[in-house]
Amino acid sequence: MWLPFCFVAALLLAVHGEGRGERSDVYVVYMGAVPPRTSPSFLQETHLRLVGSILKRGKVARSVVVQQYKHSFSGFAARLSKDEAAALRHKPGVVSVFADPVYQLHTTRSWDFLQQTDVKIDSARRYSAKPTASSAPTTDTIIGLLDSGIWPESPSFEDTGFGPVPSRWKGVCMAGDDFNSSNCNKKLIGARYYDLGEVNSAGTRSSSNSPRDEAGHGTHTSSTAAGNAVTGASYYGLASGTAKGGSAASRLAMYRVCSDEGCAGSAILAGFDDAVGDGVDVISVSLGASPFFNPDFSEDPIAIGSFHAVAKGVMVVCSAGNSGPDPSTVVNAAPWIMTVAATTIDRDFESDVVLGGNSSAVKGGAINFSNLDKSPKYPLITGASAKSSSASRVESASHCEPGTLDASKIKGKIVLCNHSQSDTSKMVKVEELQSAGAVGSILVNDADRSVTTAYLDFPVTEVTSEAAADLYKYISSTSEPVATIAPSITVTELKPAPVVVYFSSRGPSAQTGNILKPDVAAPGVNILASWIPTSSLPAGQKQPSQFNLISGTSMACPHVAGAAATVKAWNPTWSPAAIRSAIMTTATQQNNNKAPMTTDSGTVATPFDYGAGQVNPTGALDPGLVYDLAADDYLHFLCNYGYGASQIKLITSPAAGFSCAGNASKDLISDLNYPSIAVTGLGAAASRTVTREVTNVGAQEDAAYTVAVSAPDGLDVKVVPSKLEFTNTVKKLSFQVTFSSKNAPPAKSALTGSITWSDGKHIVRSPFAISN
Repeated sequence: MWLPFCFVAALLLAVHGEGRGERSDVYVVYMGAVPPRTSPSFLQETHLRLVGSILKRGKVARSVVVQQYKHSFSGFAARLSKDEAAALRHKPGVVSVFADPVYQLHTTRSWDFLQQTDVKIDSARRYSAKPTASSAPTTDTIIGLLDSGIWPESPSFEDTGFGPVPSRWKGVCMAGDDFNSSNCNKKLIGARYYDLGEVNSAGTRSSSNSPRDEAGHGTHTSSTAAGNAVTGASYYGLASGTAKGGSAASRLAMYRVCSDEGCAGSAILAGFDDAVGDGVDVISVSLGASPFFNPDFSEDPIAIGSFHAVAKGVMVVCSAGNSGPDPSTVVNAAPWIMTVAATTIDRDFESDVVLGGNSSAVKGGAINFSNLDKSPKYPLITGASAKSSSASRVESASHCEPGTLDASKIKGKIVLCNHSQSDTSKMVKVEELQSAGAVGSILVNDADRSVTTAYLDFPVTEVTSEAAADLYKYISSTSEPVATIAPSITVTELKPAPVVVYFSSRGPSAQTGNILKPDVAAPGVNILASWIPTSSLPAGQKQPSQFNLISGTSMACPHVAGAAATVKAWNPTWSPAAIRSAIMTTATQQNNNKAPMTTDSGTVATPFDYGAGQVNPTGALDPGLVYDLAADDYLHFLCNYGYGASQIKLITSPAAGFSCAGNASKDLISDLNYPSIAVTGLGAAASRTVTREVTNVGAQEDAAYTVAVSAPDGLDVKVVPSKLEFTNTVKKLSFQVTFSSKNAPPAKSALTGSITWSDGKHIVRSPFAISN
């Protein structure tokens, strides 16, 4: 069910122009920060005058402008010809002009599991006045989501028990198709929608005309981040329990920038701009570009919007993408963004294969509501044995590829099919088997078995290659093999968990190799949360489920957004960087076997898989120390990345006298005061020193922290000083870390480890990755 929302692409959106057959495209014109003491209305008029200055006679500026950005940054989107866009690039005050891209969505028990896997915090470690992450915050926080809309009737968004809407809220509840202002309440306090940038058959862009969710994705992410606790939630009886968001006391605001067709960059920028202007505290963004479309920061709508949001003190959390397990596929990797990978939880949906003879069972997994007889009486065959005479390859038939099987051979039977990631999709295979008269199917699937597929009424289960060996052995041992497929049941306390799921995008970042990405991991597999009504009901069901089980880094992102909102509620003056630091340095790296976390292929996970580890919502409330960042730190990052001071001054409004250092280089990005450390280009017999500063935010003003280093063979790591002593007057202290290698790190890999500060109560861990 999650797959339609997880394909990542970056498409350029073409729109036919008006008059004389001239072609025009939608372009975004980015003009940096809003100048001080500039009103939104003045800014809007400025945009129109700028557009008008390059339009041909007869064209009106207001008729071509699609969006205007006026709260946290300045700019607009407009339908322009190629020549008109080129002319704007040379106008004073313009940072960049780029064709409007279309990004894609990256698409209960999860919060219970996070609480179970927390590092236990004893009374000495806990803030005396602070409760656990599941308790109600003391300050209202508002989470804004840029997504596909929201289904306001979901019980996750009821407002019983909520007080008045915070007075600082400046947002609106936009009326639209099947949506009016009464659909908002004291929980869902705002909703907006935008031109989605879709191209219809006539080649023109259409609008959603409503904040209402038509895809389900935005409803799911919203309830994951901040949904009320809803008892008796389930997916038609599976995964039953209480569905709840990570920050149930937070308010919600939806910015519909997507449909199931995609998310226009111009709408994404408008969502960021409005969310900041409306007064949200945290922005959750479960969408992104393809890892193969790598725009510069000044041409990436998410990087632009999040940069200005963070500059205004708004935390931005984004999904890492669903292009794993290949390396260098992580997206949304700007250092001002918190980037989230996906892990499993300790729940599975088991559907076993029962064999004839001694009625032994082979473990499988999928979501099906099988109506097959419990007795193993259905003929069991392999796809290869049902090969049609027209099929050229037995291998293709063994994988049940469409068009390779003889329908007369599979009618009334359960068909055992191999499956690999390069095959035709599982659902297409299954639909063809069902149409041909098969009564069920078993798919041998190792690559993505951890993500449960919902087959609903048609009895299908998936088994590993190891389990399939028993099936093949049984088939070859008897002349009339028979079997049945059991309906799915929920299995909890699965071990090991969490593991990093195969689809989660991996580091290192292709853009920012000297920033370790992703930042952290969170549950993103088979997550139960609210959903929109659907007409696809399992047999015997009269009402659609109000919940659905979905997977993707889309689902991991709002888990961290909810945790961030809780940290913000108890620490309203903390910067986005401090909140990110609290979440990263308290993350866990062990599974529920008390062993190092692995990937779902069984290898030990690295920081390129899960960043600092799995989010620990309770631990993040009391991090002890934080790595903070100010606006100027990000400006110096841009200097080191390669931007000139003049361009940076267009992007933002730095302090008087700001300039880039003469020795600016990408190597110096490693010195950004980030909670993790990444160093590239370290050769044999070489060394590199980086600097970090930590701030004591613990309850004890007088605190002494000592350092412990975990480093791999071949890498020497020295921390100076090795002890940090804080007092009531000394809140911040710096230290240096020197990495020295005897041999160059292996090609296309990295040497990883960690640096941990502890005062006996707090554990403040920072991962590192050193590559050549």
